[in-house]
Amino acid sequence: MAHKKSLEALDRNPRDLRKNDQLLGGSLLLLFGDFLQTLPVIPNSIPADELNACLKTSLLWKCVKRFTLKSSMRVRFFRNETAQQFAHILKQIGESTFSADTNDEISFTDDFCTQVKTVQELINKRFPGIAENYKTHDWLCERTSLAAENDAVHELNSRIQEMIPGPVTEYRSIDTVVMQ
Repeated sequence: MAHKKSLEALDRNPRDLRKNDQLLGGSLLLLFGDFLQTLPVIPNSIPADELNACLKTSLLWKCVKRFTLKSSMRVRFFRNETAQQFAHILKQIGESTFSADTNDEISFTDDFCTQVKTVQELINKRFPGIAENYKTHDWLCERTSLAAENDAVHELNSRIQEMIPGPVTEYRSIDTVVMQ
């Protein structure tokens, strides 16, 4: 999700430090991610701004050697046909090849996912017995919830934390630099 200008600046630093005019001063940089899911986030922007900030629009892109995963590790690990179908549909959605109606909306079959009406119903279905199972890493690894907005994630996390016995500890990160 890095802005292309940050990677262009990163290219200049090793060139200067190593006194080498090759890309990244002759160093190797390994990037990974899904360009369908990792556009840069630019506050108060329009989609065109985000697309323009993407590495694919940088002059560096012509030097990028791309490697593509051919299979889903989750599907391979679990050997589960349902997970394979789910991964295939997600790929179709990402590539805009999944069929949509005239309003450009997609519909899922009942066996694709479980729909719920409330946050509590979601918690009860995805995290049954959270108060007893929260310390079991394998149990937790089998559960995930995706949300389109951070507010929904925060609400879900808060509600689940209230169900877990004991005090809640919050670890905060710093995402800005304060100049003094």
